[in-house]
Amino acid sequence: MNMQDTLRQQLIGQPLPSLTLTATDHSSVDLSTLPGLSVVFIYPRSGNPELPAPAEMASVPGAKGCTPQACGFRDAFDEFAALGVQRIFGLSSQDTAYQQELKERTQLPYQLLSDQDCALGKALGLPVYQAGPLQVYGRAALVIDDGRLAQLYTEIPKPARNAEDILGWLRQAQN
Repeated sequence: MNMQDTLRQQLIGQPLPSLTLTATDHSSVDLSTLPGLSVVFIYPRSGNPELPAPAEMASVPGAKGCTPQACGFRDAFDEFAALGVQRIFGLSSQDTAYQQELKERTQLPYQLLSDQDCALGKALGLPVYQAGPLQVYGRAALVIDDGRLAQLYTEIPKPARNAEDILGWLRQAQN
């Protein structure tokens, strides 16, 4: 059994921990209290064309592809809504100001959440890596239904397809 299957078996149906995260609109979000369906995709670190990536990021599995993953959710935003998803969030350990650059540059219609201590990942046992002085997430995605984990993805080999994979799962779950 691989890591994804083990985590899925342990966590599906469980309530999310109560943690307050800051969104790019400066609101506070506690995923455990949100009603209805939410999707959270978790990424290591978005790039900024003005700043070089830290060299240590090369050691993080799946570090490349954060912007295509975010844009995949942007492009499928209306499809998620049509399937009953009430909110989409991106989440990384970057601070809110850094995340705001990605949101504006790529015109994301959803908020990004900052979890600088990787508290959610540590609570759930998600992959977290040390890249020099940076603590970053491994790539993952959560489908949350009324504060409980409904689906978990921890191995995402094609970040640009992550949104489509989750849409496929949602379609199957509704049939």
